[in-house]
Amino acid sequence: MTINNRKSHLKDLDPGLMKDWEIAEKAEEFLKPSKILAEELDLTEDEIIPHGKYVAKVDFAGVLTRLKDRPNGKYIDVTAITPTPLGEGKSTTTMGLVQGLGNLGKKVTGAIRQPSSGPTFNIKGSAAGGGRSQCLPLSPFTLGLTGDIDAVTNSHNLAMVALQARLQHEANNTDEFLSSRNLKRLDIDPARVELKWAIDFCAQSLREIIMGIGGKTDGYQMHSGFGISVSSEVMAIFSVFTGLADLRERMSKIIVAYRQNGEPVTTADLEVDGAMTALLLRAVNPNLLQTIEGQPVFVHAGPFANIAIGQSSIVADRLALKLADYHVTESGFGADIGFEKFWNIKCRLSGLKPDCAVIVATVRALKMHGGGPKVTPGAPLDPAYTTPNAALVEKGCQNMLAHIQTVKTAGINPVVCINHFSTDTHQEINIIRRTAEQAGARVAVSYHWANGGEGAAELAEAVIDACNEPNDFHFLYPEDMPLRERIYTIARKVYGADGVSYTQTAMEKLTRLENTGNTQFMPSCMVKTHLSLSHDPTLKGRPSGFTLPIRDILTYMGAGLVVPVAGDIKLMPGTSSDPNFRRIDIDTHTGKVKGLF
Repeated sequence: MTINNRKSHLKDLDPGLMKDWEIAEKAEEFLKPSKILAEELDLTEDEIIPHGKYVAKVDFAGVLTRLKDRPNGKYIDVTAITPTPLGEGKSTTTMGLVQGLGNLGKKVTGAIRQPSSGPTFNIKGSAAGGGRSQCLPLSPFTLGLTGDIDAVTNSHNLAMVALQARLQHEANNTDEFLSSRNLKRLDIDPARVELKWAIDFCAQSLREIIMGIGGKTDGYQMHSGFGISVSSEVMAIFSVFTGLADLRERMSKIIVAYRQNGEPVTTADLEVDGAMTALLLRAVNPNLLQTIEGQPVFVHAGPFANIAIGQSSIVADRLALKLADYHVTESGFGADIGFEKFWNIKCRLSGLKPDCAVIVATVRALKMHGGGPKVTPGAPLDPAYTTPNAALVEKGCQNMLAHIQTVKTAGINPVVCINHFSTDTHQEINIIRRTAEQAGARVAVSYHWANGGEGAAELAEAVIDACNEPNDFHFLYPEDMPLRERIYTIARKVYGADGVSYTQTAMEKLTRLENTGNTQFMPSCMVKTHLSLSHDPTLKGRPSGFTLPIRDILTYMGAGLVVPVAGDIKLMPGTSSDPNFRRIDIDTHTGKVKGLF
């Protein structure tokens, strides 16, 4: 099918009348085979690993070796203002921008995270985008893809299997017996086990469990629990590794527990690190999919930004930047967490320098930040969000200004994308445009949800302009800044806090880490709600006068991150009373999945 014929066909897909999965199903009749996508990217046949006709993996190591002397394309990050619980269309905007750049004749790629089954079957949906700006094929993308998250889950849980077995055998056997098995007693403190189990669902009943109930052959009885797979340190490693040797080394450094004398017990001590890495081998290469309009999209890694690093993988971005003139990557949630981690973690570890950052804003979210009624997933929107209210928008723009300032603090050129909804008025849009431009940001109104790449023309042109303008990219803190100062710097300069407080547990860990010096060159990966600039999800707009409470500090030695946990946030989300799985089904005649969004 020619490009013009595909565009003509896509114009018949009306998001106002069709659901996202219905649009995807129709658009998938005209997908490019992965072989064609690969040819358009100048990939060789040996560099593509097919997974069916429309999904493939790409041998990133082979491509990076072959193209090591090719200059990188322009590097664009998509972030957002603080969202409503419904999300503000960041993935949709990412796909729309890729399509918009493609529509202008640019060689462009995108990179997004693989969706977790937790939100897919709960409230948030597939994260494939929406309307006429989606990542396809939808069902494989949403329902496990090529098994990367399964590999992460299994790798993580193998470490727990190794720990539980060692605890049991050390409790039940003598040193002589252990020595006969070539095992050294690790003297693990069961009260200081750092790892929990992983599962890729929102299963609140598994947050806290007692395991090993039964006799001496049924395991070691102890308190444990589950986190969602995308919060695992293995997933964090999967996001930041740069090659197989780096992956293997990082996997050996994961701290699973502590000895009675306080020394760490690592996956290498349990001799499980090699097997854990072996389980990840099938997942190390990025997945190649496409937008509705046929531009290539790499999907790799899947962590949340509120409880993890929130980025697609470094290897996906490095790969794409060698293959395209413009590469658009997405960071989770708002600029206070997703972009902050892109800026100070991902770019620091990758050595890549961004050219532009897009901040997605909606009239709806700004009304909420201006004092609008509570937005509840699954409940009808209050009329305040679908009827004109310029005063709410103007007041809510303070939240947008905070995110613009964060991007400018990084020295990057910001572009505010007003993700257009049909109920937005010219007056409301003009308020946002005027406020953002006065703050030194470019502004574009984008209609990509309704019109695809053509609707994103203004956004694409603004991004090109921003990429062609020099920037002064620099990190928020030097890598050798003491941990306490680093946390305070993020809290004050990004969140707007007056200060930081610590629970006794957090202070003890902070003091121990400072005394050992282990975190001197480890970036800080903050755990914080995505629903507010502060730690409190009920504080909207641009909160001030608050103290950021750190209740715990985790150490991810394998990922190379120190993880301060702010406020009351769970590493295992809960399933709602009206989850998405109630609407997902299959067509028994065609075998196609319906109900995804």
